[in-house]
Amino acid sequence: MSADGASQYPLAHLADELFRPMGVDGVYARTALYVDLVQRLEQYITRQCSPDAEIMRFPPVMSRTQLEKSGYLKSFPNLLGCVCALHGSEASIRSAVQRYDNGGDWTTSLTSSDLVLSPAACYPVYPIAAARGTLPPGGLQFDIEADVFRHEPSLSLDRLQSFRMREFVRIASPDEIVDFREKWMARAPLLAGELGLPHSVEVANDPFFGKVGQVMAVSQRQQALKYELLIPYYPGASPTACMSINYHREHFGQVWAIRDDQGELAHTSCVAFGIDRLAVALFANHGLDLRKWPAGVRQALAL
Repeated sequence: MSADGASQYPLAHLADELFRPMGVDGVYARTALYVDLVQRLEQYITRQCSPDAEIMRFPPVMSRTQLEKSGYLKSFPNLLGCVCALHGSEASIRSAVQRYDNGGDWTTSLTSSDLVLSPAACYPVYPIAAARGTLPPGGLQFDIEADVFRHEPSLSLDRLQSFRMREFVRIASPDEIVDFREKWMARAPLLAGELGLPHSVEVANDPFFGKVGQVMAVSQRQQALKYELLIPYYPGASPTACMSINYHREHFGQVWAIRDDQGELAHTSCVAFGIDRLAVALFANHGLDLRKWPAGVRQALAL
């Protein structure tokens, strides 16, 4: 964070203690204080998960073909990061390196690989589930996590480019998905209360791209397919979405031909925890000295 930006940013005192700059806005190294709190927060979230959930942890990259098939490129192309590499012969690769040595731009020789940076933790799980065939009675549940990327550089601590996302994913019949979502709609504010965080739960929409995206956003809100747990970082601040409850209807079931045990297209839902946003919200609301945090919060996080 630049000196000018830091002097104007209300959470600059947190940034100095929790992060170390890495030369790019929204990409930071984490300090020991921050890492310890995140580990405790992760354990707290784990205790909220169904014991029937299958645990998976994904790398920060995924198949470009699978992401294209999921429809992400049509909805959020402005946020996507593609993994590029130097391809070709040794001579052509060496030429790119020499161009850099001579003060030129070596990146003009890059071409895309078959990987993209994962924009959300849940995208890889749907083709994995589809490969298993028809869903078993009761459907499937997953506890998943990944470090994800969205191309939106910012000096604000609530909008990192690289951040950790934890998700509980449900793939099942429509009735089972509605039940899953309704239970989490009730649980989300209780969790925020245990963590001592001011909050509200509001209907929301994803940041769809372009004019067509505006129509999609209106439709998503009208159908109330997305809710967000909003937490202000400090008095008067616009609240930050730190958790979301999403109902995708049959979208991923149709894309990946996932059917429930009755032969109908499966519906899906995910509960997403923004680990970094929640961690910063805790420090912003309770301070940097964990010993002075409210007793109930300390107990919830085993501090």
